[in-house]
Amino acid sequence: MTEPSETVEYAQLNIIYQDDDFVAIDKPSGLLVHRSFLDKHETQFAMQMLRDQLGQHVFPVHRLDRPTSGVLLFALSSEAARDMNQLFINGTITKRYLALVRGFAPESVFLDKPLKEELDKIADKFADQNKAPQEAQTQFNCLHQTALPIPIGKYPTVRYSLVECFPKTGRKHQIRRHLNHLSLPIIGDVNHGDNQHNQFFREHFELRRLMLFATQLSFVHPYTHTPIIIKAPLGEDMLKICKQLGWPDQEKDY
Repeated sequence: MTEPSETVEYAQLNIIYQDDDFVAIDKPSGLLVHRSFLDKHETQFAMQMLRDQLGQHVFPVHRLDRPTSGVLLFALSSEAARDMNQLFINGTITKRYLALVRGFAPESVFLDKPLKEELDKIADKFADQNKAPQEAQTQFNCLHQTALPIPIGKYPTVRYSLVECFPKTGRKHQIRRHLNHLSLPIIGDVNHGDNQHNQFFREHFELRRLMLFATQLSFVHPYTHTPIIIKAPLGEDMLKICKQLGWPDQEKDY
């Protein structure tokens, strides 16, 4: 099953950081990072939109899945892209995500579980189908929990948690797959989630997106050597849901 795709026209991108070498945007959920032959019908892509907005070429240095929103960083030259990529390879960049999940998450858990690469039937037709699982590590911290007196399936109540996620490696769908392994599927995940709870959120909260947010990217600038912290907001829709679940409803609280 693939992610649902709806034709949405995105306005000008929200630039949340820019210097002489790098620029970061708050990528909307549903927007592809770059053109893909798997999504031939799409006409908007973050990389091309940002290039047109700035009037210059940009170079992606990492990626976000299409349904994930939040901090997406680009370099303004191939050299800067190379040097920033090295920081990712060295593991000296800290990525922080927030995920709304089904169930009560533990206060803190570090999951070290290798993941077998997810291959696409078309794009990865000639890839090695027997490739060994790759190292994958994620730190999870539970920020909030709630229980609602609403029966779903065989349970009389529904339980949800807001989880802080720090991936130490960058495998495809790593956070989604690791949380699902912990029996804490992300709400809105059609590939690794719980369809009953996804439907509940669509009906009761009018939610039609993956509840995974890339909220912060931290690193030491490769040229100025100053600490850089780039943050993206959760947005009004998510804050409204937080309020309905009995959690803080101000950006500053997250």
